[in-house]
Amino acid sequence: MKKKTCTRRSRHTPWMSLAGASVLFLYQALGLSSAAAGPVQTEAPWSNTAPVGVPFTVRGVDNVPDIHGNPSNPQLTLFIAGNQFMVMNDLLRAFTARHPKVTRIFYETLPPGILARQMELGGITIGNLVITSKPDVYESGAKRMAIERKKGKIVPGTIVPYARNSLGIMVAKGNPRHIAHLADLARPDLRLSLPNPKWEGIGTQIENSLRKAGGDRLVKTIFGEKRKYGSTFLTRIHHRQTAYRILDGQSDAGITWISEILFQERIHHAIGFVPIPDAQNSQGLYMAGMVQGAPHSKAAREWLSFLETRKALSIYEKYGFQPPFSKGQK
Repeated sequence: MKKKTCTRRSRHTPWMSLAGASVLFLYQALGLSSAAAGPVQTEAPWSNTAPVGVPFTVRGVDNVPDIHGNPSNPQLTLFIAGNQFMVMNDLLRAFTARHPKVTRIFYETLPPGILARQMELGGITIGNLVITSKPDVYESGAKRMAIERKKGKIVPGTIVPYARNSLGIMVAKGNPRHIAHLADLARPDLRLSLPNPKWEGIGTQIENSLRKAGGDRLVKTIFGEKRKYGSTFLTRIHHRQTAYRILDGQSDAGITWISEILFQERIHHAIGFVPIPDAQNSQGLYMAGMVQGAPHSKAAREWLSFLETRKALSIYEKYGFQPPFSKGQK
């Protein structure tokens, strides 16, 4: 009997050389390091937050990667679209340097639709943890922000656009499944991980790009037929879950924001990048606004003003995001 080969990836994957001159160029343009690194941790969280009190993180069991800080008596509470988790450490350091009196900041980086439901229902439950914090600022894509503004959840006149992003195909390092185009994702042998359009605006952006590449048929194949037969998986923890599934050998590819792919490469995970041509790509515009009844309105306005500064923009650009408006726009 032939011995079955295990395809599960090691949890400690060494850094490999960049695949392709175009990715190397993008690396250099963003100031990302490609220096060799030691063993890496593929399970989230992927940050080095200094513990307070007893350090108790059990990977895969008790790690809660998208809840940040102390929800007890904060001076500012932020509900932020999940794909921006990698930006927040630098952003908060820069903000508190300008506003040193605002030191207790609690924030969540969950899908915008989940955050919106949390605002509507007054809380969220994760395992046995219940959080009822009321946000001061809500951040999401433009479409979701329009929905929340229409519902009266956002204070009129406070909405600011602060960044844009484009799509890319996330694959395992070296692209072992030889994916070259969006149309390749229809292959029945490819296991995909994609955001759920119900919770994330990127789902609509992905559908738009697939439609440009292969019409409604390609959209139906990937989000309908492949999902029905189990080869398309819809995430529940935004794009963080796509990266983990690829690293863990559960998925072969996924469409995410380019910033997600660059971040995975930045922290030396065995993730690769297949570009999507401009003619088939889609962009997302991110907006932030103060929530009606914000407990800390002064700090909220300070945060919103900070997002429009050159310093904040430079931090977003560092992680692969783009300015909110192209030249000649606004």
